[in-house]
Amino acid sequence: MPSSPSRSTPARLTTTATVKLSRRFLFTVGLIYILAGLFFRDPWKTDDVVGLATMVTAVQEGGLAWLVPRIGVLAHAQDGPLSMWAGALAIMAFTPLFELFTSSLDATIAASRLPNLLWFVIMTASIWQGTYLLGKRTEAQPLALPFGGEPAPHEYGRMIADAALLLIVATVGIIWRMHETSEVPAIIAFQALAFYGAARMLDRPRSGALILGFALGAAFLTRGWIGATPIMLAALCLFYPGAPLGNRRGWLLPAAGLCTAAILAWWLPARTTSEYWTDNWLLWNISAFGWPSPSELATTLRDLPWFLWPTWPFALMALWQWRKWLCAPHIAIPLLFVSWPLICMTFQVDAFEPEYSLMAVPSAVLAAFALPTLRRGFVNSLDWFAVMCFSLTTATVWLGWIALQTGWPAQISRNIARQTQGYDVFISWPAVLIALAGTAAWIMLVRWRLLTKPAGLWRGTALSAGGLIVTWLLLVTLWMPALDYVRSYRDVSHQLVQALEQNQKPGECIRTQGLGTGQRASFLVFDNINFRFDASCPLIVQQTTTHNLADGTAAFAGSAQELWVGKREADRHEIFRLLRVNRP
Repeated sequence: MPSSPSRSTPARLTTTATVKLSRRFLFTVGLIYILAGLFFRDPWKTDDVVGLATMVTAVQEGGLAWLVPRIGVLAHAQDGPLSMWAGALAIMAFTPLFELFTSSLDATIAASRLPNLLWFVIMTASIWQGTYLLGKRTEAQPLALPFGGEPAPHEYGRMIADAALLLIVATVGIIWRMHETSEVPAIIAFQALAFYGAARMLDRPRSGALILGFALGAAFLTRGWIGATPIMLAALCLFYPGAPLGNRRGWLLPAAGLCTAAILAWWLPARTTSEYWTDNWLLWNISAFGWPSPSELATTLRDLPWFLWPTWPFALMALWQWRKWLCAPHIAIPLLFVSWPLICMTFQVDAFEPEYSLMAVPSAVLAAFALPTLRRGFVNSLDWFAVMCFSLTTATVWLGWIALQTGWPAQISRNIARQTQGYDVFISWPAVLIALAGTAAWIMLVRWRLLTKPAGLWRGTALSAGGLIVTWLLLVTLWMPALDYVRSYRDVSHQLVQALEQNQKPGECIRTQGLGTGQRASFLVFDNINFRFDASCPLIVQQTTTHNLADGTAAFAGSAQELWVGKREADRHEIFRLLRVNRP
């Protein structure tokens, strides 16, 4: 392992390239990133509303619902309880306050999203601190210049940490996921915390081991074996001889002990009180691992580069440029944390975005260490690519919104109309003003790049992060009413509860047929409709398709009384029916 600054490194940098990035800019970027799209919208299917439904159930029913996640009476035997605990506590603490300003339902929805602020703070603070610690190390320092002028270790580490933070904010795939009430924001946060714990152990093994053990246990309580296994394997490999923490193996036992204690503190009472839930939870975890089909692997290979854009090309550059330093901590630690999620995906039957998300943090860290190895001309080209790319996305969002409002351009308007059938167009002027302010901020950022020609190596990452955030801001202001219309079940849930009020007799229960988990969760969240698992219930809420109804293949076709039919107008296929059948 390289340990001397005299050995040539691929990093070439002067002090001017590490000029300090404004802390105000970083704070503003982070604040806009997490607040935009977090509030003032409905929960969307599937993971977003399912997570909220487990929180609502815990608050309403208490008892066992706090120990094992449920959606009403349905055992939601997957993931873990930690994100549910955080959301349920936030609902209990803050809903009464929010009810002073809005309805009880909207107050509950807003309160449930407050933990996302915590997950975001854990993620960003862990990335920055962990990268800073690695960037200050001797192995990571740039080549000493003949006449001096290279940056001090703390300046270099700060610049790399700033770039890593901006790169995770600029990662396309996680921006929506960080705003939903699911386990994904929490698992990303605890992986970042595990990364920081590993980096901290290099200098302060006691505190690092405690942080690492806590992060591993929290990851398990967040997403079970599916989410925790890649993080645990990465952490374990760090302690092998020759690995960055090979000389800290004595601290592996305390970290593992803390992790195990956290897991057993939940698992033992859960197993004792609900064997049915824990048996199904084990089945869910076990069945997730296996040999994926060629089509599933092809889907992963197709989607993963888009999900990790723009960090993965830079991460690969870092591995190539630092190939002689693969055992050095600043490369080895993020490399292990990015490799094991990728390896585990090849042994998972249906890997998707929650699994992809575990590659986002280490990819951003590796990408940051690629920046000081790149030639100045190449870095400038990337700056202009970010300017052109996000100027185009900003213009596209505005053009689509204009087409939605005015019908021009005609072809774009027709394409949008097919996806928003039945939507009543209107303009929210406060949202438009926010969107205009965001667009103006992007123009100012581009103007800053054109006129000042900053020397800071973080300038490209600032442009990428700023461009993605502005695009996201435009989407969640200009397009939020249309997105809610397309993705929310609020209206159809209200229709169903009105039909029940008119047709449900005293004492009659309701069961379901073909109803998806996301739809069940939506009906519970919006109107507290809690379905039963009882074959004697005379009322049935059925989810089917217009095609099945047309050809008579839908269940209960012709054998039940149809009391109500409803659907989301934007969905051309999905349809719901309220049926009455004779008691057996």
